Amino acid sequence: MIPGTQESLEALAAEVGSMLLSTGQKLVTAESCTGGWVAQCLTAVAGSSDWFERGFVTYSNEAKCEMLGVERETLVAHGAVSEATAAAMAAGALRHSHADWALAITGVAGPGGGSPDKPVGTVCFGWAAADGRIEVETCRFSGSREAIRSQSVAHAMRGILQRADIIRA
Repeated sequence: MIPGTQESLEALAAEVGSMLLSTGQKLVTAESCTGGWVAQCLTAVAGSSDWFERGFVTYSNEAKCEMLGVERETLVAHGAVSEATAAAMAAGALRHSHADWALAITGVAGPGGGSPDKPVGTVCFGWAAADGRIEVETCRFSGSREAIRSQSVAHAMRGILQRADIIRA
């Protein structure tokens, strides 16, 4: 299977679903630059209603504040594309759902919108667990807008697999 294709992303989503189903847990997503692509991949898997709780597409700063409870001060101090915002998005998604795990994505997919500090391809991720753990990571992806978004979707799902697998062990 070719990495980054819709087929490979949906295969990864099926892996996420299988892991969540085996532990009786549910996932919520909070997406900005990916515009719901993670949720689309997850819901492409038959039976996903057993483990996918809901998804938030919070593209604007207002949506991040209104739907997820991200503090305006966080956005002013750190920007929408920051680990602080990704952490707040993940925590807010958990608070506004009945899920056990959350993943959040916020970034600059391009082709414009980058800055010297946050060039195109900068994507921040947050993963939160119901027990209060939150982990964040920033990646720099390259390629077209679609390639950056595809890499972000895959990275977010791989991240939840890595973190949730610790719970199973």
